[in-house]
Amino acid sequence: MAFNFTPTHLHLLLNHFPTIGFIIGLGLFVIAMIAKSEHLKLGSLVVLVGISIITIPTYITGNAAGEVICGVAANLPGACHDTTISRSLIDQHEGAALQALLLMTLTGGLAWLGMWQWRRFGAMPGWNHVAVLLFGVITLATVSRAAAIGGEIRHPEIRVTADSSAKQFGRVAGDFISNTPWTWVTAETLHFIGLTLLLAVCLLILLKVLGTIPTITYNTLDRLLPWAILGFGLNIFTGMGFFAAAPYQYIHNVAFYYKLAFIIGAGLITLLYTFDPSWSHEGEQPTMRSKVLAGAALFLWVGVMFWGSMLPFIGNAF
Repeated sequence: MAFNFTPTHLHLLLNHFPTIGFIIGLGLFVIAMIAKSEHLKLGSLVVLVGISIITIPTYITGNAAGEVICGVAANLPGACHDTTISRSLIDQHEGAALQALLLMTLTGGLAWLGMWQWRRFGAMPGWNHVAVLLFGVITLATVSRAAAIGGEIRHPEIRVTADSSAKQFGRVAGDFISNTPWTWVTAETLHFIGLTLLLAVCLLILLKVLGTIPTITYNTLDRLLPWAILGFGLNIFTGMGFFAAAPYQYIHNVAFYYKLAFIIGAGLITLLYTFDPSWSHEGEQPTMRSKVLAGAALFLWVGVMFWGSMLPFIGNAF
């Protein structure tokens, strides 16, 4: 019998990571603050950033799973084909999940910035501790709500969320982007600005590690890392805006899933370069591991651009 692995299967595999993983990361961060352990704090920041990256495919595949369960795409009106499935709960789950993703991205960005500060100055400033903790608690509450509503969709015996006729956050945001003339153009502009920031910094670092630009110092490149973090965040916010506006165009497009896979791989490697000091000692040759990772990251970011450009031409979804 053939094995047919779909985005719905992937969602079932990933949907507990944003909740449980975030609890672990935030819990470790609180313990590290109490114990005043810098190394444990660094580990917790890595977990928070990693979970924020994994949340992207979790949210996207959730839309695909919702369409399979309901029989109606998220941005199209109508009740579910199966009358035992509540369309209202699916919409509420989607809206809460989008809020959780955006907050997760913000918290992950603050954690990523904290890793850079730890790497550059040897410690995280007090304001960053407060920001990660504050947004972490808000994010945890939001992602827990999304998880609870998601569980109720298929389990009416535990249902406590009432159906609502009000338009939910996911559709409010998606319809606003779709129906307001200037929003899509603005988001596209910000998306390319973010991509330029991210790729420019990463490309310089990767070429330095590969020995192509020896005259630029690691100290100079290190100062640019926050701009790469900002660019990655801009891409996630605007990219998820495009997705919320027309999810059916993406979840049925194979090029989009290739782009998503390349983004996850490139993001995780970029995360490694943020806190790993082994590649940035001036006057020393980077290790073979660093060079291999640099080459892989360069390949993956080029792949992100390629598959993004192929979205209108592959999959017949646009």
